[in-house]
Amino acid sequence: LMANIVFKSLSSNQSVLFPSNISDRIPENHPVRLINHIVDQLDLKNILRQYKGGGTSSFHPRMMIKILFYSYLCNIYSCRKIEKALYENLHFIWLSGNSTPDYRTINYFRGKRLKEEIKSLFAQVVRMLHEMDLVSLDVQYVDGTKIESAANKYTFVWRGSVEKNKEKLEKKINHVLDEIDSNIKSDEKENQESIAKPIDSKELAEKISQLNKSISTDSKATRKQIAKLQEEYLPKLQEYENHLEKLGDRNSYSKTDQDATFMRMKDDHMKNGQLKSGYNPQISTENQFITHFSIHQTANDTNTLKPHLDEFEKVYQKKSKEVVADAGYGSEENYDYLQSKEIVPYVKYNYFHVEQKRKFKKNPFLPENLFYNSEQDFYVCPMGQKMLKVKEKNRTSISGYISETTVYKAQNCEGCPLRGQCFKGKGDRKLEINYKLKEYKNQVKELLTSEKGLIHRSKRPIEPEAVFGQLKSNNKFNRFTLRGLQKVTLEFGLMAIAHNLRKMTA
Repeated sequence: LMANIVFKSLSSNQSVLFPSNISDRIPENHPVRLINHIVDQLDLKNILRQYKGGGTSSFHPRMMIKILFYSYLCNIYSCRKIEKALYENLHFIWLSGNSTPDYRTINYFRGKRLKEEIKSLFAQVVRMLHEMDLVSLDVQYVDGTKIESAANKYTFVWRGSVEKNKEKLEKKINHVLDEIDSNIKSDEKENQESIAKPIDSKELAEKISQLNKSISTDSKATRKQIAKLQEEYLPKLQEYENHLEKLGDRNSYSKTDQDATFMRMKDDHMKNGQLKSGYNPQISTENQFITHFSIHQTANDTNTLKPHLDEFEKVYQKKSKEVVADAGYGSEENYDYLQSKEIVPYVKYNYFHVEQKRKFKKNPFLPENLFYNSEQDFYVCPMGQKMLKVKEKNRTSISGYISETTVYKAQNCEGCPLRGQCFKGKGDRKLEINYKLKEYKNQVKELLTSEKGLIHRSKRPIEPEAVFGQLKSNNKFNRFTLRGLQKVTLEFGLMAIAHNLRKMTA
């Protein structure tokens, strides 16, 4: 005989007297509970000030922040998908208190309310990590990565192209103005070559206005030329000026995201390093928590360190004792800055690893291995010839930092049997020595090869690089979805907060 089979009853279509509590179905150690607890402690007075009051009721910003933090932790970045989760996902339903804001409301809150406050919320979360002794804020492992923007990759504007075309246009404008002037004065200037004199749109507009007043109605040819200046050349000149204004200090920008700069992406899907519009986020990490982030529009990491660390100091009202970074940040300007701030620089410089190799140390032709007489200030080449000081020169960086370089020159390299091995340039060999940078390199080399330096060097690849790997590979954050520097900062801030919360739950 078969046993009597009993199935559990289904209550989906029945009313129950005591409905089950959603909270009972969420484990005590679930990330959603941590987010609920963390956000309840955040100071939201600046966000609350944005609400004017009156009219219909609003969704509470604390609830909105909770669902945004949790959605980014779950790798859900679309507002439509967040709206769907608020109806279908048990954890979203519990976290929102059964509230169901639509995707427009979520997008408005994210783009408008949080835009100015994301860095403040991020800093508050990091301060909590500090209070829990998960980070000390005494050391920063700094690194950057390039992330593609949401802009169309084919809508680029290049500084070189704009300046070249603007110069051609100025030449045409000057030629037309010369022709008009010659017609007025009845003086032949057709055979003179027109020079591209710099002229701005305001100056051109004033000249056109003056010409319109002074030219008689009978002069049809001149009227035609003035019309060409006004209808064709003036708008084009204004367009070029507008491009240059948007470029600022950059060499390129995208028309569909004017804050994005074209830079070479290493992790292109074709694996061939294509040039795409993007941003250069910089992060500081400690114990693989992100302690600070900043978004930059330059591809070069060297010029990002100073503003990045200045902002860290401004946010937390303190300086880190140590900064650890790779060779991309090793410049005289950065070493000078770190020394002025009394920060210990565990920052590599170019050729740091090469210098440790026997091949480098045994090469007699390298400037580092030439004999130097400090009393009489001269170098001696491998053939025993003196290289005397010729001059001192200054170099100015993009940020305006001035480096002093001393130039030494050999007296006569002609016919030297070692010339081919020594150098391949024309004339006599020259050396350019930056003594300040040389001194910094010696100090940094000593730090990096110390016991503590070796520990920092072993930790650096598993600190910021592991975090970028988590964001870009595990969380599929390879491209920004929002446009503009401010919104990109907001988006990366939400990603950084979600990363720290994920790390806390782990």
